[in-house]
Amino acid sequence: METLVDEAVTEVLRGVDGTTVRLYVAACAERMAPLFVGLRVGAAGRDADVDFYAESVRDLWCADRPLSDAAERVRALERFPELQPRDEEVTDVAGTYAFFAALVLRYALLANGSGSPADAVSCGHAALTAMGMLDQNVVDAGFRAQEHGLQALSVSGDAAGLWEASVEAGRERFRTVLGRTAG
Repeated sequence: METLVDEAVTEVLRGVDGTTVRLYVAACAERMAPLFVGLRVGAAGRDADVDFYAESVRDLWCADRPLSDAAERVRALERFPELQPRDEEVTDVAGTYAFFAALVLRYALLANGSGSPADAVSCGHAALTAMGMLDQNVVDAGFRAQEHGLQALSVSGDAAGLWEASVEAGRERFRTVLGRTAG
């Protein structure tokens, strides 16, 4: 499968220990978290899903060891409406970005539990796909380029400021998507 993840990032993920893989996916999930949480908070019957998402992203940052319940979290996440098969395409803005956020978290949890570079690359690919779509719909946005840069930082061995940069990038994405839902 051809992915959007830079080849240099992919090569690093293939050659590092599980801690770096877990840090990489935690950062990807953090950047997507505001999209899921912000677009689903207050929706009828979704409080537990929003809490689950936020708690899972928080727990992913303990990258020194895999989550003991990563597989159970994946199964719980796969029951979310965003990841259920449907006859119709998701076409609304909020639904599209909530789907990608859920997909990123799914791959992040898989990679966290397994240490699999392939799952980590799939996580990064889903985030880059979402940001590419956002770039197509917002003039001069640059979100995909920003995601590429933050993914490279995640595997650089110098993760100083990664959490802060990921939180800020996530907020910026949410503000932009929210603006698209209003317009």
